Amino acid sequence: MRRFWILTGCLVLLLQAAACGSTTPPRRIADYLGPQSMEEVASTPLPPRPIHAGLVIVPDTSAPQAAPLLPHEALNRLTQRLQQELSQMTPVVIDKIIPADGIRPDGDPSELRRLGKQHGVDYLVMIVASSTEQEYPMTLFLGWVTHAQPGWRRDNWSLLEVALIDTKTGQALLHAEGRGFATLDRPAAPGINQWYPVIWLRPQDPARRYWPPTYAGAPNTLRVVAMNEAAKRLVLNLQDAWIQKRQLELDAAG
Repeated sequence: MRRFWILTGCLVLLLQAAACGSTTPPRRIADYLGPQSMEEVASTPLPPRPIHAGLVIVPDTSAPQAAPLLPHEALNRLTQRLQQELSQMTPVVIDKIIPADGIRPDGDPSELRRLGKQHGVDYLVMIVASSTEQEYPMTLFLGWVTHAQPGWRRDNWSLLEVALIDTKTGQALLHAEGRGFATLDRPAAPGINQWYPVIWLRPQDPARRYWPPTYAGAPNTLRVVAMNEAAKRLVLNLQDAWIQKRQLELDAAG
């Protein structure tokens, strides 16, 4: 039985490595804006800075193998964090947070135009949050590998996609994304609190660990950690996307 768990874990590690190099989870933002709108991002000029906008975060669970939503409190903290960091680190100033009620993955941006009119904003920063998970058996070692116990590893791939929307036209002006990955190791039975459950940032920061406050809540902590990693990259990538597009516009004008 122990050999089965080890072999199964090794096999899924190979699948995990392949998934890390692929588009996991799949991009979802075109389902909300329509493929044509996303294709026109490069040709649509940016407005003068600073841009004052509303922020709406859309939790998406419509993809196959989608992980459950973040808990409400965690989603609120993520929203507030992104409001602050986008306002401080990009040319977009987030003036208000707008509920995502009514936004659906049907490729019709008319709801975004309605939200802009309803809330009095000319621009909208829409962020689609999604994640994918898989869990598989894994042999866990206690102490200095003196004792092995069957357990589970859960991988979470999280994705944040952002688009800057002109609410008068529904057109996307800028697009970027950030991805995060984390793993959760937990024994098949609770009670080994000294070592498990534990969350790792593999492979990008293998020395960093997080201990969830409870065994039952460990999957939610995993999702929060992975989504926070995605948020870090989202802000930096949006900065880069703005600089690159502005430079292209300056080159074309010159």
